[in-house]
Amino acid sequence: MFTGIVTDVGQVAAVEGSGGARIRLETAYDTDTIAIGDSIACGGACLTVVAKGPGWFAVDASRETLACTTLGGWRRGTRVNLERPLTLARELGGHLLTGHVDGTAAVVSRAPDGDSVRIVFEVGPPHARFIAQKGSVALDGVSLTVNEVEDLAGGRSRFGVNIIPHTQAATTFGAIAPGDMVNLEVDVLARYAARLLGRT
Repeated sequence: MFTGIVTDVGQVAAVEGSGGARIRLETAYDTDTIAIGDSIACGGACLTVVAKGPGWFAVDASRETLACTTLGGWRRGTRVNLERPLTLARELGGHLLTGHVDGTAAVVSRAPDGDSVRIVFEVGPPHARFIAQKGSVALDGVSLTVNEVEDLAGGRSRFGVNIIPHTQAATTFGAIAPGDMVNLEVDVLARYAARLLGRT
């Protein structure tokens, strides 16, 4: 489990393989404290550490993961939000995340809003119905509050979030731009509520 509070922004050092991919990430984490087999949320996707060294670790991404997330577009130099798993000794600062990416959302617009930046995203079915005003959403592994939702034709929705200066500096959202794609994980409570109501 994760909280959506990014603790490092790593950088892709190499991508190798065909079918799946082995991705090597440079990080500021003390890799002596990371064990082979540990989980780390990389851009919101929970991935298993399969190799490591001073200042870097490597993960494997399956063909399914590459197809359903933005990881298939990662290249050398891509900046990636990182978060290590939640522990019982750590504050739950965001909201509970599984690291199981549901799909992707597209950046529609970005504009100043006071000291913050207002970013509007668009998401399609079947995930649009899980986005609720003042609800939680995880984008590229960042826990965010939805400000407003606009339902569109074809089961699509647009929703806006505000990115405060700290989040701009501490995550990849400082450089995000219209046309970019981000990984989306809907609120796990919304997903289970829909299942219990028979709406999945």
